[in-house]
Amino acid sequence: MRTLRMIAVGALLHAKQLSRSPFEIATALIVPVVQATLAVYLFRAGGEPGRLLEAAVGAGLMGVWSSVLFGSGGAIQNQRWQGTLEMIMLAPRPPALVVLPITLATALTGTYAMVATLAWGRLLYGIPLTFADPLAFAVAVPGCIIGLGMFGLLLASTFVLLRNANALTNTLEYPIWLVSGMLVPITALPGWTGPIAAVLPTTWGARAVREAATGSGPVWPSLGVCLAISLACLVLGAIMMTHVERRARAAATLALA
Repeated sequence: MRTLRMIAVGALLHAKQLSRSPFEIATALIVPVVQATLAVYLFRAGGEPGRLLEAAVGAGLMGVWSSVLFGSGGAIQNQRWQGTLEMIMLAPRPPALVVLPITLATALTGTYAMVATLAWGRLLYGIPLTFADPLAFAVAVPGCIIGLGMFGLLLASTFVLLRNANALTNTLEYPIWLVSGMLVPITALPGWTGPIAAVLPTTWGARAVREAATGSGPVWPSLGVCLAISLACLVLGAIMMTHVERRARAAATLALA
């Protein structure tokens, strides 16, 4: 219970901190709306107006992923700039438990992206928000967000060693959401991307949310696979976090900005 309370309080603290950043606020307000607009016009131009709800949901997932990716990298870098990264790593807790609230906070702030894209699509483009299974959708979205937060820990474990983590985040944003099928169907991609997509929790989380919204398949198996892979990422991220933290201490690179 103490561990869960620490994670919850830490996630709330970092969420409040993110809400004070003008850059985070501007990004959260603008990017989801732009992505939703592009997705709607893309599907309309493709002669598939019946899939506009799927486009809005996919754009929302893109916003959540962007928030997790840039938030995880930016949070570690911000701790460096503020001079608090050393104190975080010296806390009497495993490094993974201290960094996990940061990634969960970025995932929580990303929920706005989903709400904004759906509201934008409904108000401006008249997309009917008729979900095939509203209950499953209400469960799949938080499940996907939690899964992405745990996946963010695995990413954050590499950001501890990198002085310019943003350079890595810029290269990962579009390839991951593209391979995960958030907006473009995986079947439309080259065959060699299939094995890559199968091991990403983003793929299964996006599939679960899309299946709940459109009724194109069973939701719970996809959500279960998403959470299982995310738990594996959590364990692997915890191991990597301990390893890179020890390596950063030995090389005296932890506080380099």
